[in-house]
Amino acid sequence: MSVAQEHIHGHGDIEAHHEEHQKIKMFGFWLFVSTDMILFACLFATYLVLRNHTDGGPTPQQIFDVPGFTEETFLLLTSSFTGGLATLASRNGKKNQVVGWLIVTILLGLGFVGLELKEFLADIHMGATAQRSGFLSAFYTLVATHGCHVSMGILWLSATAYQVYKRGINAVTARKIFIVNLYWHFLDVVWVLIFTVVYLSGVTLP
Repeated sequence: MSVAQEHIHGHGDIEAHHEEHQKIKMFGFWLFVSTDMILFACLFATYLVLRNHTDGGPTPQQIFDVPGFTEETFLLLTSSFTGGLATLASRNGKKNQVVGWLIVTILLGLGFVGLELKEFLADIHMGATAQRSGFLSAFYTLVATHGCHVSMGILWLSATAYQVYKRGINAVTARKIFIVNLYWHFLDVVWVLIFTVVYLSGVTLP
């Protein structure tokens, strides 16, 4: 085998190894999302079992603030849209737009977390603590777990935006933008379920 052939062969091995490595990373990401799906499924099931166990304490109709959770929903769904715009900008090679849209997504996520904390503090102030009833324990556990995931997503988005700002758009950063936005969309889907199963049913069902 000539030197040129050896070089081509070696380069092909490197590309094959890199492709295999990326497949393993994607598999790890989907495995992570799958475990999260199982976690939230268990939390939803627990909430559905305990939502009527108020033990004489506050009921969903008494503590759920319709304008509040509607604002939270608007912020999170809008952040999913801006995250999608960041992915689109990365495919077009527009670094500044990617960073800009990621920052907007982060700010919307921070607004969501801030409103959720405000909601929790207001509920606790009126005596609706997690220890008060099975309903409140299940409610706080489910919604706060999602909030913690959103907070982790904000950190992930921030790290991705910083990497794009420093390194530009390449195969590695483009993949990271795509993956973090997939995760962010997953959190949006979970929130839509929370919005429907917890909040809407809580203010409409007896």
